[in-house]
Amino acid sequence: MSDPINVPASVVRVQAALTRLGAAGEIRALDASARTAKEAADTLGVDVGQIANSLVFWADDSPLLVIASGAHRVDTSAIADVCGYSTITKANADQVRSATGFVIGGVAPVGSVESIPTVIDTCLDQYEQVWAAGGHSHWVFPTSFAELLHITGGQAASIGMTTEGG
Repeated sequence: MSDPINVPASVVRVQAALTRLGAAGEIRALDASARTAKEAADTLGVDVGQIANSLVFWADDSPLLVIASGAHRVDTSAIADVCGYSTITKANADQVRSATGFVIGGVAPVGSVESIPTVIDTCLDQYEQVWAAGGHSHWVFPTSFAELLHITGGQAASIGMTTEGG
């Protein structure tokens, strides 16, 4: 990681979690924002499908982290069916920050302030390397589908619908 003086506390928290969990990748700073999958893919020079978007939903009144391929829109009905939830809605900015300690655009798959059940898009498995947010919109880390399953304790599921161009 870069100079610790300029590293946001949320990024330090994610790197500590990655180290504790034995993840191979190290968080790196980007010159441009990676707030969206397209921005991240363009900045990294990779396919948008290689971006592992960490999205927070509210599932039966509790937070649920969904790690989806950047090439997909999350199908909340599919997640509800797979995971047995009655209702799933997208979390608002306050709910995201409260449940994870991150702001939208920088939510990492690990390092949240509370333990959150996690579902991971099986489409990420087609890539040898995927990129996830590192706790801030200008910080990312390389990982893999298998490693995401390991470090999050998440459940693999087919949860997305391909978007145009994705």
